[in-house]
Amino acid sequence: MVTLIDLPVGKKGIIKAINGGHNLLQKLDNMGIRSGTEITKISRQWNKGPVTIRFGNNEIAIGHGMAGKIMIELI
Repeated sequence: MVTLIDLPVGKKGIIKAINGGHNLLQKLDNMGIRSGTEITKISRQWNKGPVTIRFGNNEIAIGHGMAGKIMIELI
C-alpha cells in the first residue's frame, strides 16, 4: 500500500484506509471518498500542492496533508 501522494499519476487504486480523525473522515465521506472507493490519480502539484483524483464521474482536488493520510492499494 502507498499513500495517495505516492500513487503515480495516471495509476488506479482502491482506498484501503484513511488515517485521520473524525473530522477528516466526515469531510472525505461528504465528498464521496471512503474506504473501498476506486480512484485514479490525475495530477499532483509540486511542493506540497493539491492532488487531483477521479472516481466515478467526479474529479476533485485534495490537499497535500489529506492525501498523505489516504492509503491506496494499487490495482
